[in-house]
Amino acid sequence: MKNYLFTFLVLGALNFPYLGHTQSLDTTKPSSNIEGLSIFPNPVTNGKLYVITKHNLPKSIEIYDVLGKQIIATSILGESINISRLSPGLYILKIKENELSATRKLVVR
Repeated sequence: MKNYLFTFLVLGALNFPYLGHTQSLDTTKPSSNIEGLSIFPNPVTNGKLYVITKHNLPKSIEIYDVLGKQIIATSILGESINISRLSPGLYILKIKENELSATRKLVVR
């Protein structure tokens, strides 16, 4: 039994040479995070969500339900978005500013 187990492990290691191999991060790509991004309040209780960034440029906002259906797609010039029509629940918030984007979880109560 020990020989069978040993043979199985050796042959398995030969067939899977990358087992335990770690992948290095590519640091040459620019970061896709928006600098100084702040989203509050989360959870939202009053129907108004604030999306603030360091440069405060126009932003494209998309909100999806947990099934991936787009609920809201809009652009904002300021810092707030009215989400009072959203039912209480969990949503995915996608923000784009210039070429940068960020995705966050949003809770509405």
